Amino acid sequence: MRLIRMLLPVLALTALTAHADEKDVARLTQLLETSKTLSANFSQLTLDGSGTQLQETTGNMTLQRPGLFYWHTNAPAEQTMVSDGKKVTLWDPDLEQATIKKLDERLTQTPALLLSGDVSKISQSFDISAKEAGGVIDFTLKPKTKDTLFDNLRLSFRNGLLNDMQLIDSVGQRTNILFTGVKANEAVPASKFKFDIPKGADVIQE
Repeated sequence: MRLIRMLLPVLALTALTAHADEKDVARLTQLLETSKTLSANFSQLTLDGSGTQLQETTGNMTLQRPGLFYWHTNAPAEQTMVSDGKKVTLWDPDLEQATIKKLDERLTQTPALLLSGDVSKISQSFDISAKEAGGVIDFTLKPKTKDTLFDNLRLSFRNGLLNDMQLIDSVGQRTNILFTGVKANEAVPASKFKFDIPKGADVIQE
């Protein structure tokens, strides 16, 4: 009888936690599904485990569900990454090199795919928790597998729109991405998600 009395609070807490997780997953799913297309400018800051700045970049991105994205980083570290839903092309103008690989549909592989991928799979890939203050809601996503680019991700929405995200990897390196000028559900031409490789460029197929 004593063992049963000890277990009851634990079981009740487990049930409450599971219910909270389901609520947080549903909320994140709803926020992501609301934006069928999304475009924004971004500023990205990368810090090492001690907080020392490693890199700061800016750029712009456009996403469309499912699996279409355009992610451009400005000079001096200029790169363009484009997905047509089947393959991803990474263009490095400094090297005049295009790397083409099959789209990895695991949501943990790139921030762009997390934001543009199949929302129904998000709870399969992550444990999700949320906290809300004012008009801002922060979601913490922890990958369920170890084969990921990051160990922890925070995704924030302000008044229902994507505001920023932070990725932390296994060695404590942090990447903070702030989105500005966010526009949702505007028409996007199909050509945005097709990349024409310049003549004479090196092409690497993976």
